[in-house]
Amino acid sequence: MTTTTEDPIWGHPLVARLLRISRRLRQADRDRPWLLDISVVVGVYLVFGLPDLLRGDGRLAELVRHSGLPLLAVLALQLGLVLPLLWRRRAPTVVFAAVAAVFVVQWGLNVWLRADIALYLALYSVARHDRLRRLPWVGAATVAALLLVVARVSVMVSSLVALFFLCAAATAAAALGLAFRIGVAYLEALRERADRLEVERDQRSRLAAAAERARVAREMHDIIGHNLSVIIGLADGGAYAVDVAPQRSKEALQLIAGTGRQALGELRRMLGVLREERADSIELNPQPGVADLDALCARVRAAGPEVTYRSVGDVDALAPGLQLTVYRIAQEALTNTLKHAGTDTRVQLTLSVEDGEIRVRVEDSGRADGRAARQVAEGSGQGIAGMRERAALYGGWVTAGHRSGGGWIVEAGLEPAPLESELT
Repeated sequence: MTTTTEDPIWGHPLVARLLRISRRLRQADRDRPWLLDISVVVGVYLVFGLPDLLRGDGRLAELVRHSGLPLLAVLALQLGLVLPLLWRRRAPTVVFAAVAAVFVVQWGLNVWLRADIALYLALYSVARHDRLRRLPWVGAATVAALLLVVARVSVMVSSLVALFFLCAAATAAAALGLAFRIGVAYLEALRERADRLEVERDQRSRLAAAAERARVAREMHDIIGHNLSVIIGLADGGAYAVDVAPQRSKEALQLIAGTGRQALGELRRMLGVLREERADSIELNPQPGVADLDALCARVRAAGPEVTYRSVGDVDALAPGLQLTVYRIAQEALTNTLKHAGTDTRVQLTLSVEDGEIRVRVEDSGRADGRAARQVAEGSGQGIAGMRERAALYGGWVTAGHRSGGGWIVEAGLEPAPLESELT
């Protein structure tokens, strides 16, 4: 039994609600980015600007009364600090320069405003949205501007204490911007990785489906091609013997029926494996192997060719996968012989297992009328390509070509790993 450990914080209702709100805010920002910029400017001015202008009873604050500046001048300084924040995400460095300039002018006039928080927001925006190579210069400019503040407030508090707290606030603003930047970049990297993994998964699925289709096509080619070739050879022989040897014609028809039933059974087994949900009544037979080569030669022999089969070594000890590969290669080679050399030919099938190497050799004597056996170049044709694909699974090879003295020869070599030959 397996158990899964989950962080309980993610299942808390409050955290889930905050995550939903965060997703909605991000979606709203993507749909209407200007709305967030205006909200920031309005919020900063309401929280930090109006308290400098009004007292709690609605009268002008002492700041405006004792600053020596008219109300419009103080209002202009506040707007100069706050309004540039509208473009803080589109041009962070330019916005910082504008806010810093107003900040220096304000403190040069010895006016203290709560709206100075805009300098830290501009620094945050540079760290969050602009190129990182500009951040050291912006940080240096921030420290230089804060030195003017330290000079003004040194009459009340220690210069070092004032500089420490002001620089700590600036560092916190820059660190917060970098933290959000890294978090967004990390999420984006995770999203890209998830998309890439999904694409790779789809590609692996398509490759697996293509490999399975190729395997099924190879099996169908071996089953249908061989059995149809045998049936055609038997039918031609039966049609020729119907007048001179009716008994041979009857035997040919019986062999055609048996070969057809065997082909139908193999097709049912193949199609039954392909079904996602197989019925319990489907009978599955084992894959053919080396022991079935005698029956294979008998079917081909019944169609007319003189087939001789010889084995060397302990061929029955081969793994089932190897036996299937050997059987299919021999089946394809015998089918090509029946198809191209005709029924009046002699075929020699040799299977040998020596020193861990498996050799399959099929050679025929060619057509009885002396015509060219086949006009197929080595390496072409679906049958030869299929044999090479099967042999390649076990590090093997397949050659096909004309035989000295007439006829055609197909030879295959398999070199399985020692462990593969022991698997069952």
